[in-house]
Amino acid sequence: MTSMTHDGPQITGGVDTHGLTHHAAVIDTVGRHLADREFPATIRGYRDLLDWMRSHGELLAVGVEGTGAYGAELARVLTAAGVTVIDVDRPDRKTRRMKGKSDPIDAYAAAMAVLSGRATGIPKSRDGLVEAVRVLRIARRSAVKARTQAMNQIRGLLVSAPAMLREQVTGLERAALIRTLARLRPGDDLSRPLAATRAALRRLARRHQALDEEIAELDAEIGPLVKQAAPQLLELFGVGPETAGQLLASAGDNPERMRS
Repeated sequence: MTSMTHDGPQITGGVDTHGLTHHAAVIDTVGRHLADREFPATIRGYRDLLDWMRSHGELLAVGVEGTGAYGAELARVLTAAGVTVIDVDRPDRKTRRMKGKSDPIDAYAAAMAVLSGRATGIPKSRDGLVEAVRVLRIARRSAVKARTQAMNQIRGLLVSAPAMLREQVTGLERAALIRTLARLRPGDDLSRPLAATRAALRRLARRHQALDEEIAELDAEIGPLVKQAAPQLLELFGVGPETAGQLLASAGDNPERMRS
């Protein structure tokens, strides 16, 4: 159980997050640097980090860099422990050029951003139904991108393909085009441009079909989750599972992030 020390002065924390370690710092109410220390990016490390911060006084809030990436789990642990967590942007390139890259400097800067009021962002909790929608949509988005790429490559190959092959598919709408190309028989001798083009088009068409199936499976998985998370959103005119999923992913599991 994480201790709840409130003796001593009021303090604000800041954390510079990385993949394997997090660097934490604490400042007082006038911005004086009190201490900084590195912790492993593990569950035990997160708890030790919180205990260490609270050992310096009453912890008012903690600014965490990268709550959507390396700092996501730390933000969850701190929030669960009743700590106010503020999402802090990483220092811009100009600041880094002037001051140099330093984990302690970045950790103190995160704390100062909270104390000064420059940072006020509410981190996404990433621990509920909407997070499940978000991660599934990542897979869907990449599948859609790959399917579009395959289609573009098919059209590019057809532009320069031998006339015999082009005429075979001229005028076909996309679904029919993909079915026709997927059934092509290039033969064993791929040293001829016609045969090689048929082989390439067949592979791209079958890839397109496989991605169609993958996207349909993801839609079947995402749809019920979106409906469960925001049934009223789906009732709005023109809002389908994809649009609703995007809105939900933008808000995260914290609907208060949405202003309208």
